[in-house]
Amino acid sequence: MSNPSTLQWIGAALFAIALLHTFSTKFFEHLAHTRPRHAGLWHLLGEVEVVFGFWAMVLMVLMFALQGQEAATQYLNSRNFTEPLFVFAIMVIAGTRPILQVAARLVHGVAQWLPLPWAMATCFVLLSVVPLLGSFITEPAAMTLAALMLRDSLFSQGLSTRLRYAVLGVLFVNVSIGGTLTPFAAPPILMVAHTWQWDLAFVLTTLGWKAAVAVLVNAAGLVALFQRELRALPPQPRRREAHPPVPAALVLVHLLFLLGVVVFAHHPTVFLGLFLFFLGLATAYQSHQNPLILREALLVAFFLAGLVVLGGQQQWWLQPLLLSLDSDSVYLGATALTAITDNAALTYLGSLVPGLSDDFKVALVAGAVTGGGLTVIANAPNPAGVAILRGHFEEQSIHPLGLLLAALPATGVAMLALRGL
Repeated sequence: MSNPSTLQWIGAALFAIALLHTFSTKFFEHLAHTRPRHAGLWHLLGEVEVVFGFWAMVLMVLMFALQGQEAATQYLNSRNFTEPLFVFAIMVIAGTRPILQVAARLVHGVAQWLPLPWAMATCFVLLSVVPLLGSFITEPAAMTLAALMLRDSLFSQGLSTRLRYAVLGVLFVNVSIGGTLTPFAAPPILMVAHTWQWDLAFVLTTLGWKAAVAVLVNAAGLVALFQRELRALPPQPRRREAHPPVPAALVLVHLLFLLGVVVFAHHPTVFLGLFLFFLGLATAYQSHQNPLILREALLVAFFLAGLVVLGGQQQWWLQPLLLSLDSDSVYLGATALTAITDNAALTYLGSLVPGLSDDFKVALVAGAVTGGGLTVIANAPNPAGVAILRGHFEEQSIHPLGLLLAALPATGVAMLALRGL
């Protein structure tokens, strides 16, 4: 391989700075509260969803200066922004009142069957059933639904900081591995399924059932560990709908829009067209809608787009590093590397290399989904969860180290399941 160019070194350095920035957002939020004169700037730098977009902008400014307009625009045009656009569309649709009402009834229905107090049962279902549902409605949609329902149920009850971080860690890990029952829902599998000809049966029998076991164990383990605090929560109030039930026909139309965006997830011209029609529908029936989560979805899309731009300059060191490992080492390596880069990017790089063994391929993807809950940038849906839930954390900021420590036990369970079973 040829020596890396100056721009590639700059891209790697900016990527490293962006990683450090993600671990420093709580510091900037603290500055915003203690130094109000420039609170706007500190709040901007404290938005974790802004980090990679900000440093991607710095990269593009330097690229314009060093290589000129044509090279810079050509680089941008070579990037694939389908995933950020898809996550934006699916977040907004999944966060609407008709979809949330259907999901809430499903969660409450399953929870009522469990011989547990409502808080324990609700926590278990939101951390197990909804992440597994992500195998069918996609992981970003599952993350959006789970986070919104956690925010409006358990997190509104004043949970301890320790439990809030524990729930967040398990949620991120379970969403990352919970989408492996099918070949189209988890971004790391989606990136390689066509190239490696992985069908539903292969994914389900190789990864899916093992991941389902880990999801259930993680959710049950958290509920058991924090049962005293969960039992102490006030009894569930009588369910009174805050709004009149959404007409069944309108719910069905929303579900069809959600299905359409999922089916055409690889075709932005189609799913964005459907999304625009959806916005028209939502505007026409505002009485049956909550405010659309456009701000949160836009911030998440901006984060992912920045990751796409910065990530394009990391292949020169990341791919040789992966290929220097055997199948066992690549599993551990992918799990660790996922914490500092998007897991779909790792598997995509692997799909570019011909002649890989089947064991290597499975190990690479398994490691990528295993480490998907360790950091905000590890898995595409994670920024969605952060955007929805961070208001319930101190200074409206989720500490990256707190998330990392909270996700480690669930990650360990996933490692045992995906490589040990």
